[in-house]
Amino acid sequence: MGKIGMGIALLLGLLMLANGVFMIASPEPWYWLIPGVPDRGPFNPHFVRDIGFLYMLMGGAFVYGSLYPRHFVTLCWVPTAWLVLHALFHVWEVIVGICGPQALLEDFAGVTLPALLAVALLYTCYRGRAVA
Repeated sequence: MGKIGMGIALLLGLLMLANGVFMIASPEPWYWLIPGVPDRGPFNPHFVRDIGFLYMLMGGAFVYGSLYPRHFVTLCWVPTAWLVLHALFHVWEVIVGICGPQALLEDFAGVTLPALLAVALLYTCYRGRAVA
């Protein structure tokens, strides 16, 4: 993974870490601040904090993987899988009518884009291993 990829992985990891800390430290402000979240169910501080811990772990994996690229694939395939499944779940919500199509635009920066970036980073690492 090149310097740009490492920078993207580091930024993605730091943003995920920050989001997780915010979710744990201030679950109710997080709930009301993030567009679309209040539309998907009632506030539950326990649930928000549970997911916050997950974001912290995933962010840590991306940060560590960006600093030690030879470990990136090992560390980041599970968080990448979760991000992809999370994004697909949001698409499913639209397909079955839980949310309108505007939810996909509303969620793009926080749900779909991280999944796409993570997949691209993993692909780059796999491609680099195949060439080396």
